[in-house]
Amino acid sequence: MSALPEAIQVFERGWLSSNNVMLMGRHDTAIIDTGYLSHAPQTLSLVRHALHGRHLDQIINTHLHSDHCGGNAILQAHFGSRTSIPVAEADKVRHWDVEALSFKATGQRCERFTFDATIAPGDVLTLADMEWQALAAPGHDPHSLIFYCPQERLLISADALWENGFGIIFPELDGQSGFAEERATLDLIAGLDVRLVIPGHGKPFDDVAGALARARSRLDYLEADPLRNAQNALKVLLKFLLLERQRIPLADVPQLLLAMPVFAKANANFLKQTPEQLGAWAVGQLVRAGAACIDGEYLLNE
Repeated sequence: MSALPEAIQVFERGWLSSNNVMLMGRHDTAIIDTGYLSHAPQTLSLVRHALHGRHLDQIINTHLHSDHCGGNAILQAHFGSRTSIPVAEADKVRHWDVEALSFKATGQRCERFTFDATIAPGDVLTLADMEWQALAAPGHDPHSLIFYCPQERLLISADALWENGFGIIFPELDGQSGFAEERATLDLIAGLDVRLVIPGHGKPFDDVAGALARARSRLDYLEADPLRNAQNALKVLLKFLLLERQRIPLADVPQLLLAMPVFAKANANFLKQTPEQLGAWAVGQLVRAGAACIDGEYLLNE
């Protein structure tokens, strides 16, 4: 596989926390995305170790889902880092609008953080002594950004493109457009000269054409029946809760799911089941996939 430049390190964090991308320039340092809140102390430890006594100058977020910005607050408290977020999210963060931010809707947590600057599509950033283009990447999240470095032919793709797919298409759960936007984002990536992709989750990969083909195939599958996107979201977000808590009383699953506004809307639009039916289906899917097991009255993470 193509190598990363020495100035870039990727902390692959699994699926509860997004990957963190450390960029070490001659005169400044930055991190792109900071993981989930429950991993914040680990994030701080990883960053301090990587810095070797240097200061963390910048925090940059591709988008503001909780698994990408949950370490912002602890890093700000420790380093006082300048923080940049997508421009469309500025008012939500400024007023800490929990209704507009995604944390409450998905049943997840994020400690309040502040920002110093915004990033808009078309902006050019200098990170690790390289120029990076900020590009709009709607689909998974309407306001997500990805970052492309023509000099090194590197793409930081967040949740717009993984080696095997992409993130949940959240807008569609609310009856809004998301599939067309994801397709346009994949077309945008296909038009870039990319040798290596650093995704939001999973290891960096260089088979960009293969990843795009798999992503387009999955998008075709979801778009053919939007119920599939809602069912996938149901499984993924229950698994996220399980990753965080490690065990959940089976009796609590139905209400945990419907306590998330995103599922109340998805159920009204697509799933159309009772809470008990939703919970039983989601539990069964995780168990069959080997992602969870049942022990007495509890659902356990596997």
